Amino acid sequence: MPISIDVMRAKIHRVSITQAALNYVGSIQIDEDLLDAAGLLEGEKVQVVNINNGERLETYIIKGERGSGIVSLNGPAARKAQVGDIVIVIAYGHMPLEEARTFKPTIVFPDEVTNKLKA
Repeated sequence: MPISIDVMRAKIHRVSITQAALNYVGSIQIDEDLLDAAGLLEGEKVQVVNINNGERLETYIIKGERGSGIVSLNGPAARKAQVGDIVIVIAYGHMPLEEARTFKPTIVFPDEVTNKLKA
């Protein structure tokens, strides 16, 4: 029987939280430029890791305004970060072990002050 595993498929490494909106349905809103660069999709499940306080949470993505630099934790997730906290957003994929051995994830390193892609 073939073995399949979960591997990191894409990552936005070190962006700052620009908003924390408690009274919202939920999710993480991310600038569409960052989503495109990382190959992430609206509605996709992601793990958010907070560098400042060690919190980890899972939620889903909603598109933020292109070019805005927005990274907003919404709903209950808003309690896991403060504006200015640095986070890493990670998406995982499930694939056969043999494919995973050679798979190369997409990793984006935006400017962590502006959340914009570096030139």
